[in-house]
Formats: sequence, structure tokens, C-alpha cells
Amino acid sequence: MKRRALLIVIPLGLLVVAMLSLPAFLKALPSRYLARLPEPLQEIGAPAVISPLLPTAVAPLSAGALLQMDESGLETAVPPTPTLWSEPPTPTPRLTGNETGVAITEPTPEPTLEPTVTPIPLPTSVRLQGIAHYFQDWNNCGPATLSMTLSYFGVHVTQSQTAAFLKPNPEDRNVTPAEMAAYVNLHADGVEAIDRANGDLDTVRRLLAHDIPVIVEIGIDPPGEYRWLGWYGHYLLVVAYDDDLEQFWVYDSWFGTSEVPMENAEPDGRILSYAEMDEYWLQFNRNYIALYRSEQAELAAELIGPAMDDAVMWQQALPRVRAEASADPNNAFHWFNLGTIYNNLGRYQEATTAFDQARAIGLPWRMLWYQFGPYEAYYQIGRYDDVLLLAETTLKDRPYFEESFYYKGLAQAALGETNAARNNLQRAAAFNPNFAPAAAALAELDN
Repeated sequence: MKRRALLIVIPLGLLVVAMLSLPAFLKALPSRYLARLPEPLQEIGAPAVISPLLPTAVAPLSAGALLQMDESGLETAVPPTPTLWSEPPTPTPRLTGNETGVAITEPTPEPTLEPTVTPIPLPTSVRLQGIAHYFQDWNNCGPATLSMTLSYFGVHVTQSQTAAFLKPNPEDRNVTPAEMAAYVNLHADGVEAIDRANGDLDTVRRLLAHDIPVIVEIGIDPPGEYRWLGWYGHYLLVVAYDDDLEQFWVYDSWFGTSEVPMENAEPDGRILSYAEMDEYWLQFNRNYIALYRSEQAELAAELIGPAMDDAVMWQQALPRVRAEASADPNNAFHWFNLGTIYNNLGRYQEATTAFDQARAIGLPWRMLWYQFGPYEAYYQIGRYDDVLLLAETTLKDRPYFEESFYYKGLAQAALGETNAARNNLQRAAAFNPNFAPAAAALAELDN
């Protein structure tokens, strides 16, 4: 009798222990695995705070002055910002040789803004055919979206193949538009790509109408069972538009190609209205990547227009984003975009003011997974403690960002913490061997 009782009590006790331990186990489970469990278990394991923010800053008193256009209507421009995957920054951050450790740049002449693109008559609707859709593996949005875009040109590569170049470490949480374009230009015979910022709906429509697919980078708040994950950056491939309906269709590596289950609908793409597209696209300064056949290079340049030149692109972005921030001053993304623009114009003091304002309003805690402007601005004017704070916050529990290691190392070097700087620059270089700025900074540190 006692033995029977034990046979019942012991399993029940183990079951009780397991049930009591389940919440702690689920909360400790990495999100990549938690997201694959049934929704009730996801709810138990979801973080207590769904949308934490980056460390905030005091709202600067001078923020409003940034919204006033200079009398000339122009800003001082610097040479185009280099891509982070291939070349050292220009100018290369100077780790020694001046009191602050801040890079010294030489002023450059103001560019002459060219006229905007002449309107090109477009059909009211366009759809690209023959694109293969691929669902992404975990944390593989960029590689999967690039693979499906290349399929349009008959270049069939798996997301594992693109990821091997784009993110040598599978834990890497971000792939930049510049890295995506670089992969195409280096590895896709007969196909070229260019990444641009400050896009607009007309540019996307023009490119699609001329047989050029477009990848856009947007912010999303995951729906339904994934809402606990909070704000993310995401890539979408635009495959069609219709002016009468005022909507795009997109291929989504996460959520598929239809608003309803595939067996009940043609895979025409997920619907994104023109208004929705612009709302979420601006969260990434309207970044886009256009892919085209080599023989379409001149056509692509004509369609994109003066914004093919980096200096002109950022000049054109400035009045637009100023107007948006004036109309909606409590939108942190407008201020962040303004900071990004000022960075690329070489005006780092104004950039820090814009980034401070964005942080004062509140930015998603994943913001520096994808865009690194605050690091650059604060570093350039010697606010190294801010660089360290943001880098350490971003790397906490997720040491998966070569850019954060890189800027942390630069700030430490400027503060004279040479050994710590070398360690973080080495971590950046080891995490992504294609990230040339880390190797360049290490070489300069050793010299």
C-alpha cells in the first residue's frame, strides 16, 4: 500500500515542481525558442516590460533651433559616409594626437543642389512576377529577403549562402542596407544594387514600373502572438503597387505573402497601404535597396536622380525631415532621422542635439541594433560616456553587435583605456571579419 502511494505521490511531486519552475524556465529561454512555442507559453515567458526604452537624455533647449532653415537653404557637406562593411571610416577616427581624441575633418565646399527628378509617367498599377518567397530562419530577415529578391533575376541562392557573407556570426542581430548591396555587387553576376536613404513612394513606384525590385527597411510592432517581442527592424520586398487602391504588396520573410492562410489565397503579397508604408518606413530614414541588371545601371541612376550623390541625398533629406519634425515634434523617429542627416553633413553638434531630443522623447530599446548615429555623433564631439552607456546597454545580455563593440572601443581609446579598447575592437573584428573599421582602428591603436 505504501509503495503504491509513493508511486502516486512522487510523480505528482515532480509535476508540481515542474509547474512551479516553468515560468522561470520560460523567462530564461532565448526569444528565438520562446517564439516557437504555443501562445499561452509565450505569454508566460514574455518580458514583464514589453517596450523598454534606450537610456533617455535631458531634452536640449536648442532642439527647436534645428528646425529653422539656414538663410542659404544649404548645409555644410562632407564626403559620402563609407559603408561599414568594406572601408575604414572617412575620416578615420584619430585615437591619438589631439586633446580630445576626436577625429579632425577638413571642411569641404557646399554642393550645389541639382533639380529634383523630372516626373516620369507611370502606369497606375505594376506587379513583378516570378519571385520566389522564402520564410526566414530565426534572425535571418536580411539574408532571406535578399535571396528572394535575387530569384527575380534567376540568381538562386539560399539564405544560408547569403548569410555566410552578411552575418558570418549567426548571432549577429542586424544586417545593414550597405552590406546587402555589397553582397549583390560582389557575388551576383549580372546584377547590381545600390542602397539609398530618404526614399519616397514615387521612387519606389518608378523603380517597380521599370522592372527594378526594391527592398525597404521598416520598423514593425509584431502582431498577434508575437506582440510581446516588441519593436523590431524588418526588411520587406515590394513586389507590386496600385494607385487606385493606394497600396503596395510586399513579400515578407517573417509573415509570408498573404493576409490569409496560403491554402485560401493566391500568394500576391501582404498588403501595405501607401500611408502605412510611409509611417513605418520613416522609422529607418526611408532606407531602400534597389536591385537591377547591369545593363539597367544608367536607367536606375536616372530613376533615382540627383540622390545618387550622397551629399545631395542628405541635402534633400534635411528640409523634408525638418518639416516632419515641426509637424509632429513628439515623434522620436523624426529627431533621430534629423540626427542621422546632420551626421552625414558633418555637423556633429547639431546631430547630438537631435539625438538627445529623440532620446528625451523615448526610443525603442532595440534602436541601436540597426542604426548607429548616436555613437558617431557623441564620439565626434567627445561625449565618450554617452557612447559607453549606449553601447553597454545595447550589448547587455546580447553581445551580438560589432558596431557597438567598435564604438565602445573607440570611446575607451579616447579615454586612454588602451587595453579595454583593444579588447572591444578585437571582439568587433572577430564577431564580423568583414567589418573593416574594426581592423583599421586596431591597426591605428597599435601604431
